[in-house]
Amino acid sequence: MKYKSQKVAYYFFALSMILLVLQITYGFIMAFAHYGMDGLHDIIPFNAATATHKNLLVVWMLSGFMGAAYYIIPEESEHELVSVPLAMVQLYSLAAVGVVAVIGFHLNWWEGRKFLEIPRPLDYLVVVNVLLFLYLILMTLIKGKKRTTTSMVLFMGLLFAALLYLPGMIWFDNQTMDSFFRWWVVHLWVEGVWELIMGGILAFLLIKLTGVDREVIEKWLYVIVGLTFISGILGTGHHFYYIGTPKYWLMIGGIFSALEPLAFLGMALFAVAMYRKGEKRHPNKMAINWTLGTAIISFVGAGLLGIAHTLPSVNMWTHGTFVTAMHGHLAFWGAYGMLIFGMITYVMPQVTGRKRYETKMSEYAFWLSNIGMIAMTTAFAAAGVTQVYLERKVGMDFAEVQIAMEPHFLMLIFAATIFATGVTLFIIDFVKYGLPTDEALETE
Repeated sequence: MKYKSQKVAYYFFALSMILLVLQITYGFIMAFAHYGMDGLHDIIPFNAATATHKNLLVVWMLSGFMGAAYYIIPEESEHELVSVPLAMVQLYSLAAVGVVAVIGFHLNWWEGRKFLEIPRPLDYLVVVNVLLFLYLILMTLIKGKKRTTTSMVLFMGLLFAALLYLPGMIWFDNQTMDSFFRWWVVHLWVEGVWELIMGGILAFLLIKLTGVDREVIEKWLYVIVGLTFISGILGTGHHFYYIGTPKYWLMIGGIFSALEPLAFLGMALFAVAMYRKGEKRHPNKMAINWTLGTAIISFVGAGLLGIAHTLPSVNMWTHGTFVTAMHGHLAFWGAYGMLIFGMITYVMPQVTGRKRYETKMSEYAFWLSNIGMIAMTTAFAAAGVTQVYLERKVGMDFAEVQIAMEPHFLMLIFAATIFATGVTLFIIDFVKYGLPTDEALETE
């Protein structure tokens, strides 16, 4: 690492790992409940488990993005972070919001809006937390010697993510209006501004790991990310099919959802091309694996599996089924989870000075987590197809269909165990690096 303040990234990554473990734990609770083993229902009702699982996903990824920004921005701007103590205050407040929200879900203290369940008082704390984060990043950029395309795209992605949180705080008495603007937060984060964040982090990693000229990587990557971003904005229409909005959203959502895989394909091909052009010179092969895996798996999960059920003629049957879970799990993992893991894998040798580039544990972590996630996706697909056919074509009762799907959840639990084993090995490897140290300065 080049600047002492980059060590802050380590603590945000550590928080991400803790929250990820909790998210996986609640995922298992839900999977066992679907399998018919819901013994924890009196303590952790399913609605509390699912709200916790989904909201922990958002928070651990945001913590990972913030950690990445705290490492990338000082290096790209060639200036120390303006205030490490304030960054740590922001970390503690982010963790506090997460803890209070999770406890609140178990006490029936929430807003009740899907994916945006945290209570309104916590919304305001989130806003304050993110404003502090943006202040630290912006002031570092202003005081820095350089403003690269990578740092500016990353900052703009983070800024727009904060702004797009605000529509979710507006109260509507009308259900259609509420759902319409709720998707401005949920969809335009994950298939909009988060893709700008993805572009910034992916560009940084490709520049560092491949050795290809910055101008080449930034120019083409942002053309591709721009296409993904534009198609993702109007692709929001596939959430507007059946909530009471005008019929033209069927056409808009269908067309632009069909374009999204092309942009993700371009990203995958570009990342592989840059890797080949770079002649594989960087010793951190596992960081390269995670980075390339991000581009490839996001194409499959977010691109191909997205279009598999977002066309109107298909979505009329699959909407709200486990087909959505099939797409969602692999998309989040490929586009954002693997990216954060790639950033952690690159950063840890830099901030600790311990060049544990290729350990058996890190290799097993990579392969087991990805094999497990692909197997989980397959199990969700089987459950979803079963659900669509029995519930929406045959007309079986909802509860009867849930029982009929139970064998698929046995396979899901098995696959999730493989995935969780891989994540556990990754976290053990993370811990083995030890704490960051000033002695790691200028180790590149």
